[in-house]
Amino acid sequence: MVKTSPADGRPGTLTPPAGPRRPVSARPSKQSVAIWIRRHKLAPYLLLIPSLVLIGGLVIWPTIQIGVYSFQNVGLPQVVGAEPTQWVGFSNYSQILHDSEFWLSLRLSVYSAAVMIPVTLVLGTLVGLLLSKLGPKMRTFVSSVVTLAWATPPVTGAILFIWLADPGDGVIDWFLSKLPHWLGGGAHWSSFSWTNSAFPAYTLIIALVVWTSFPFIAISVLAGLRTIPAELHESARVDGAGPWRIFWRVTYPVLKPLFLVLLLLSIIWDFGVFTQVYLVIGGIGNRDEFNLGVYGYSRAFTQPPAYSIGSALAFILTIILLIITVGYVRASVRQGAIQ
Repeated sequence: MVKTSPADGRPGTLTPPAGPRRPVSARPSKQSVAIWIRRHKLAPYLLLIPSLVLIGGLVIWPTIQIGVYSFQNVGLPQVVGAEPTQWVGFSNYSQILHDSEFWLSLRLSVYSAAVMIPVTLVLGTLVGLLLSKLGPKMRTFVSSVVTLAWATPPVTGAILFIWLADPGDGVIDWFLSKLPHWLGGGAHWSSFSWTNSAFPAYTLIIALVVWTSFPFIAISVLAGLRTIPAELHESARVDGAGPWRIFWRVTYPVLKPLFLVLLLLSIIWDFGVFTQVYLVIGGIGNRDEFNLGVYGYSRAFTQPPAYSIGSALAFILTIILLIITVGYVRASVRQGAIQ
């Protein structure tokens, strides 16, 4: 320390020696940032940032591009740069809405989904209830076997069903021909073709989609049943309720949000199914058997390619699904199924 004497004669004061000073950082420390995050409860939102970035790159940005393409004339010449891209407004939407094939494919999509979805949900629910009644070892075995159908790739499942329905050596035609006449069987099923017209083709498609879809419903229902306290079912049995009444009075009200999610997923998956339909009907040769998925493929990627038409159709399909989803969710909210 150095003692200094001021000029006015007052006693001097001790001053620290001159030396380097510690700089005052303008940046907050990591501890203060962590305290600020905890105070404003931002941790859950920060954890969602990676997922949001991934969803934005894989879903939101392609959706924006499809929306832009639907208002342009985008084909192969525009993609390779041979011709410029032009804005055409709602012309692509107008072409689709004035195309009779679009309305035929929409009708087939609605009819097939109206059968696929209830059958898949009912069959999956029954299998889930059956699994809940089995012992642990048998439940594990049956669940594993059932899951194999769901894990089968769509191409493999479609080829398997096409082989089963082969007009020459198919097991389905052989089995139906051996049934008695009072059950609808007979020799007229021999060499019957399941792909020459829409009704038999979509009968086969519905069976294929249900076979590959019900295991997911069954496993989901089984998981939901494991969350219901056993005391609820025991109380219902003590009161004299049977299995049917227990399901509608106890099981279904508790699992109603789960059934809502399964229904919405089934609508999204089954309404625009493509792979199974494309393989069963044999490509794009028979236009009377198109659903919306195959119709969109034929308009977007066959010669001449029209990617803008396919983009507009994708948006129309999205709007249809949104209307169904929002309408059902609002009705469920009014009924108290979801909060």
